[in-house]
Amino acid sequence: MVVLGFSIFRSSGRHYQPSGRQLLKMGLSGSLSPELGKLLYLQILDFMWNSISGSIPKEIGNITTLELLLLNGNKLTGPLPEELGYLPNLDRIQIDQNNISGPVPVSFANLNKTKNFHMNNNSISGQVTPELSRLPSLVHFLLDNNNLSGYLPPEFSELPQLLILQLDNNHFDGTTIPASYSRMSKLLKLSLRNCNLQGEIPDLSQIPYLGYLDLSLNLLNGTIPTESISKTITSIYLSNNSLTGTIPDSFSYLPRLQILSIANNSLNGSVPSTIWQNRTLNGNESLTVELQNNKLTNITGDTNLPPHVTVWLQGNPICSNTNLASFCGSESDAENTNQGPTNNTLYCRLCPPPYEHSPVSPGLCFCAAPLLVGYRLKSPGFSDFRPYRSMFEDYLTSGLALLLNQLYIDSFKWEEGPRLKMYLKLFPVNKNRNDNGFIFDASEVRRIMNMFRSWTIPGSDIFGPYELLNFTLLDIYFQIISIFLFLFYNPNNS
Repeated sequence: MVVLGFSIFRSSGRHYQPSGRQLLKMGLSGSLSPELGKLLYLQILDFMWNSISGSIPKEIGNITTLELLLLNGNKLTGPLPEELGYLPNLDRIQIDQNNISGPVPVSFANLNKTKNFHMNNNSISGQVTPELSRLPSLVHFLLDNNNLSGYLPPEFSELPQLLILQLDNNHFDGTTIPASYSRMSKLLKLSLRNCNLQGEIPDLSQIPYLGYLDLSLNLLNGTIPTESISKTITSIYLSNNSLTGTIPDSFSYLPRLQILSIANNSLNGSVPSTIWQNRTLNGNESLTVELQNNKLTNITGDTNLPPHVTVWLQGNPICSNTNLASFCGSESDAENTNQGPTNNTLYCRLCPPPYEHSPVSPGLCFCAAPLLVGYRLKSPGFSDFRPYRSMFEDYLTSGLALLLNQLYIDSFKWEEGPRLKMYLKLFPVNKNRNDNGFIFDASEVRRIMNMFRSWTIPGSDIFGPYELLNFTLLDIYFQIISIFLFLFYNPNNS
């Protein structure tokens, strides 16, 4: 079977030109045809979350109008075609969660408009080419969970717009973290977990808005830098290395810190209680300090923990002090920060399926048919979502031009990465009604769907890049969308 798909059209006077092929999660198999390269007006090529195999056709490099190349979540194999590096308008390349092999072509250094490189969870190998440091627009560089080797290019410090550098679970055996990375002035997230990195941790104090740092599961040695770290940081992971010396004062008085993990090292001396002192945390906020299996002997300052602060010290000499036994238990009972559905409905009459009670008008009962969205944050800048839930609801509804109460987060769950998967429900306002309840009209369904699928929702520093897992239409929407499309493409019949 050769996959070609169908076209989504846009109006251009009296004519219609194909602007995208969008076949998200359609159960497609087979291979991508080289004939795709003849679609010279294509802007979006979307085959996400299917079972397409074979290689990526080099002919896609002929589509000079292409802006979004979305092939993630398939069974694609083979190397990345060099020809993709000559797409002058490409904004986003998503090939993650395939079986792509071979190196990233040097030609990709020509992608001057590309902001998003999402190539994680493949078998991409070889050296990360230093020429990529010429990319003027690159914002997110996600190549975690591959087979990269060689060294980390010091030249990456020259990337003027880079916000996220995520290269976890690769094989940079015996190499160090370049000192030049301290000059990444816009960097928000540096994640190099489990990369066999050696040497010392560079001074990162000159990165003013660094919010997330993960250097765990490496072979780093020496002392932890004493220079002050960004006050915006939420997460510090330095566990499972060979770090020595004492815990620096720079880890104290960090107002947004959610987790400090420096377990399984060789740190000695005292634990400064200033890490958690003077923190006032509400019911949705928490601070976890993981210090297990070091050589720590004492706690300086107040040993009384504020509410919602947890400190783990088992495996340290300090645990011989019976007065500190509460710090030396097991993490097996640690709090689960995944969340399932929450029942916020009133006692209302039952809605006929698939309608549900809508949260759009609090205190009122009416039935509505939601849009169902599977959504995942690919590289969030926090470790605990709960304090950011309200901010996320504001961010997404404003980006979609919806009311705040039209969004309901049905559930969220952390996955490997770490990535945060959510299931969302979007409810219509109480204006457009049929016999059973309120529904979105066809144009609004298409508007919302296209915003998710064309990545026109504005970006967010704290939430990072997202991916669309599914956009599920209830049967009622299939009916009205079919009528809308018939009238749209056959205006003489309306």
